[in-house]
Amino acid sequence: MSRRGPIREVRLWDPLLRGFHWLLAFFVIAAWCLGQFGPAKMTLHFWCGYVVAGLLIFRLVWGFVGPPPARFAHFVRGPGAVARYMRSMFLPEPSHWPGHNPLGALSVIVMLAVLAAQVTTGLISDPDDYINVGPLASYVSSATRSKAVGWHNLGASIILILVLLHVAAVLFYRFWKREDLVSPMINGRKAIREE
Repeated sequence: MSRRGPIREVRLWDPLLRGFHWLLAFFVIAAWCLGQFGPAKMTLHFWCGYVVAGLLIFRLVWGFVGPPPARFAHFVRGPGAVARYMRSMFLPEPSHWPGHNPLGALSVIVMLAVLAAQVTTGLISDPDDYINVGPLASYVSSATRSKAVGWHNLGASIILILVLLHVAAVLFYRFWKREDLVSPMINGRKAIREE
């Protein structure tokens, strides 16, 4: 179902949202790399996690009070909208969607939820090494602290998969649909199709 109408370039993504996106990408990648490859003392990993937590809080607030394109109400759609969008997704033409398309919106919500769960499990984890204990671990039971370590490790794998899917989607749009999704996240401007 291809949408037809005139195309115009608009200022879509505000500077704070764009800054959030690139900072989140940097600190999630840094935290993941530090978690996988060390050093054994995870102080830098913890600080990256704290920054990610702050960024997630900002995004939650900005999703309700930010400019209209940044608000969840602007882009979160139901399963019907996702199914309708997917019927035309593989057409080799730009979608010119005014913001996140329904499938992209779903991926945003999933990524934010997984990152929130990852931060939470990191805050309460206790790997029994007496060094890398989450700062809130003493507020939960010993069993929960131990399980949180496994959940945090699983979360790291899920985040890697989500990041790879995100990059694959950007490349799919760039080379198959001939739609640049990176430049709008740098300069804030995107070509959209008017309804």
